[in-house]
Amino acid sequence: MTAVLVVLSGLPGAGKTTLARKVAGELHAAHLRIDTVEAALVRGGLLQRESISSVGYDVCGEVAVDMLLGGSDVIVDCVNPIEVTRRFWHAVASRAGAARLDVEVVCGDPVEHRARVEGRTTDLAVLRLPAWEDVQGREYLPWPVGEALRIDTAAPGRGEDAGRVALVVAAASAVRDAAGSS
Repeated sequence: MTAVLVVLSGLPGAGKTTLARKVAGELHAAHLRIDTVEAALVRGGLLQRESISSVGYDVCGEVAVDMLLGGSDVIVDCVNPIEVTRRFWHAVASRAGAARLDVEVVCGDPVEHRARVEGRTTDLAVLRLPAWEDVQGREYLPWPVGEALRIDTAAPGRGEDAGRVALVVAAASAVRDAAGSS
């Protein structure tokens, strides 16, 4: 089976990390969380908390290529807000010869989204959690219709989302393998 890169995109508090952990567990895949890498870089003194840039993406991209080349499916958990970051992940999948699935994770209920953002705690103490105003003011371009699987974590049945993503990943892998064998 061909390895698959699943890129979960969305604003802070939408539910990306929760979904990524569930999908990684169902697929026995690697979970690469940009926040975790950035926290390690801050703890190690390589980055300042206020000056986090694309370094977390760059590190996760290189690790993802290695894992994909080794045959592991990879779930990336990041905001992925604009076209340049999205092209970056497309290039990662291409470099590894992997299939790719883009998933936009949203919380379609603004009241619920705000409650999540304001009630969050973190396991990454060196990173500052964004306030609701930060989330609202953050640059984020919604994915064009049809370019990403869209999952609304506020919608009924959200507990089935990990299984839905896992099925799409399995289908993408099977289609890619079938195309490669013909």
